[in-house]
Amino acid sequence: MLRLTGITVRYGDTLAAHDVTLEVPGEAHVLALLGPSGSGKTTVLRAVAGLEPIASGSITLGGEDLSAVPVHKRRIGLVFQDGQLFPHKSVAGNIAYGLGLARDEAGRRMPRAAQHDRGAELLEMVGMGGFGDRGVAGLSGGEAQRVALARALAPRPRLLLLDEPLSALDRGLRDRLATDVRDIVTTHQTPAIVVTHDHDEAAFLADRIAVLIDGHIHQIAAPRDLWRRPADRAVARFLGFEAFLDADVRHGVARCVLGAVGVDAPDGPAVLALGQHSLAIAPHGPVAATVLSRVMMPDGLRLRVAVEGLPGGRAELGAVGTLHDSAEPGQQIRLGLDGRRTGLIASAPARSSRAEPDGVAARG
Repeated sequence: MLRLTGITVRYGDTLAAHDVTLEVPGEAHVLALLGPSGSGKTTVLRAVAGLEPIASGSITLGGEDLSAVPVHKRRIGLVFQDGQLFPHKSVAGNIAYGLGLARDEAGRRMPRAAQHDRGAELLEMVGMGGFGDRGVAGLSGGEAQRVALARALAPRPRLLLLDEPLSALDRGLRDRLATDVRDIVTTHQTPAIVVTHDHDEAAFLADRIAVLIDGHIHQIAAPRDLWRRPADRAVARFLGFEAFLDADVRHGVARCVLGAVGVDAPDGPAVLALGQHSLAIAPHGPVAATVLSRVMMPDGLRLRVAVEGLPGGRAELGAVGTLHDSAEPGQQIRLGLDGRRTGLIASAPARSSRAEPDGVAARG
């Protein structure tokens, strides 16, 4: 198990990460560090790897304090955003470098025959069997990341760290490689930390997601729970929610000025967080709105609508519709709340009962 307890990292007078505490269980558990640019997520990853000194706190792996352990003795595999393969080595040569770092408990190197077998095994595992003699210059972005992953796994690390491993790839390739990365980590039974700013990537790859904002962890939760119950408005905004409405929860139903949705929450005051998909066209829905703009997407309509009659006045919100719905700019439509696409911030009443847009409400 990896355990970070109150770690702080400074760059001069700047706090890059502050009082970060988290755990990653053993075996195939994947934790995503998710946050915007400058949130401290890569700083935390580099601190775990030993590439950044910590000003305070502790990092332990398997019960071992890593504070005095140099990078090359931590037995941690690291995959960077661009792979960072050795250009003068072949595919097999890059993996052999990782194998050359492997040591048994007595500190002995892996025999050459065993290195060869392990290299072939890893190439098959990452779908690169038969590529061993190729130069890395001719590899595609996805192939290079597969080789980088194989190299990181070569010495059988106790922990795998992946820093934005898919961000440089196009969407289709990113989705395919994300599936492969998840399968490989599970098969290899190696716990992993993935740094990303991409919501979908984090939700797909991770068992749990830690949201970092301004160097602080605001929430750690399973992907489903994160979107259903963001801890505060800062998390909700980063996840794509754009407006907040006071609500009152009674017997599993949250009621607000736009209607009611079923929730799994105790009775009491709460805040509903609305995103682009929280309001949907419904011919007999309770919400009257005027279409401001529309965009046709492969999966349906994306709308900007004006909702009148709220306690705080007029609000501009996002909404969705099907490809068969009629919604032209200036048209009056009816909308309903979709509880499956609405977040709930429990016990956190808003300062006013208006629908506060992103950037207006104070950080939660």
